[in-house]
Amino acid sequence: MFKRLSISGFRLFLAGEGLSVETGRKFALAAFLGLVVGLCTSAFHWMIEAGDFVTFVIDSLRDGKTGFFHEWGRWILVVTPAVGAVAGAILINTFSHSRAARGTDSVVWSYHRFGAHISSTVVPVKSTASVLTIGLGGSAGYEGPMTLIGASCGSTMARVFRLDASAKRMLVAAGLAAGIGALFRAPLAGAIFGAEIFYSSSDMEYESILPGLVASTIAYTVFCFFWGWEPLLPMPQYSFEKGVNLLPYLVLAVIVTLGSRLYIDFFRATEEFFAKVKLPFWVKALLGGLGTGVLGYFVPEVLGVGYRVISGAFTTHDPFVAGEMMDFSAKAFVLFFFAKVLATSLTVGSGGSGGVFAPALVCGASLGAAVGIFFQRILPGMGINPGAFALVGMAAFMAAAIRIPLTAIIMVSEISGNHALLLPTMWVSSIAFWLNNGWSLYRSQMHSREGSPLHS
Repeated sequence: MFKRLSISGFRLFLAGEGLSVETGRKFALAAFLGLVVGLCTSAFHWMIEAGDFVTFVIDSLRDGKTGFFHEWGRWILVVTPAVGAVAGAILINTFSHSRAARGTDSVVWSYHRFGAHISSTVVPVKSTASVLTIGLGGSAGYEGPMTLIGASCGSTMARVFRLDASAKRMLVAAGLAAGIGALFRAPLAGAIFGAEIFYSSSDMEYESILPGLVASTIAYTVFCFFWGWEPLLPMPQYSFEKGVNLLPYLVLAVIVTLGSRLYIDFFRATEEFFAKVKLPFWVKALLGGLGTGVLGYFVPEVLGVGYRVISGAFTTHDPFVAGEMMDFSAKAFVLFFFAKVLATSLTVGSGGSGGVFAPALVCGASLGAAVGIFFQRILPGMGINPGAFALVGMAAFMAAAIRIPLTAIIMVSEISGNHALLLPTMWVSSIAFWLNNGWSLYRSQMHSREGSPLHS
């Protein structure tokens, strides 16, 4: 009754219009890349856990929990960030070219101007340097080495299989997507990040989206097999139920835009200052680390990645959970924002190893929580929750400062486990992205595909 499917018909089914065996090969490579990146991310996370243990010891010294250091414990905060920054800078300058080890910005630069070639030797060097820098108190994020790890895996795989330049760029984008998707436990956001990050406009490398989805899915699955499936930064299930609340969120968009411009301008000015100073690289890292340490002595919340601030922002002034978590004031969150901008600029701008992506999350959450507390007080009948404003502020800050609006909208939902705030997140992120008008923390981003050497 049914016509038997011939071999030629089967081939036609596999290779219909727009599809080919070559496309299937690329997807298979993306799947294998996801497996490799997932394993590498799991190993890197183990290194992070070791660094977090060092941070815990430092916190114990600061709080006087170890009797011998009760009097001098807080002074250790001034020294340890400098030690980590110098150690990381020496590693990078000794074993890797500094330009190739600048994290996400290096990947973007290589993608556009160096044939997406990323040496595999930079991976262990950057990973170790970042763990030393951040684990000892430097203000930075782990996404920088993670994007290098993922992109390097993709670039190496392309060389091994002798793929052409287009396939190599595709695997590099899929690799960094897999790394971000696994480390942040946000596979969909990671896939979109791998297409968005190369441009400061709304343009993207759309050819990389589907391979990125495949690689990010597998990398996330492998990573969670070892480290668990819970969200990175879980929060209460706040929701958006009043359309009139879009007006306070509009104010948040303006404030976040101004904050992101301050972050970008100050970070770039700090980078330029240290680049012009005629001092050995390790002295620059030492000065930046000491500056971060002095700041951390007075505001210890800015040391390290700073996720404690985000957790506090998610739950502050919440009657159901605030008693169990940190309950900060609006002034405290404003202080955290300025201190985080300064500390990150000193740590990374002076040559310390680490990323600027995670600090942007902390800055956005701090501003969002401060604005939310303000409106909660002056408009008590509108049901405003500062934790919701913190989540939306995180997305908007990423959209404005890093130029990744779609990634930002999805990522905050995935890392928090809260998908009920998509509407205000879309509203604030799109406005902040538009208002910031192309300014980005990453200098190597091209404005659009037409401006890139790859497509011009």
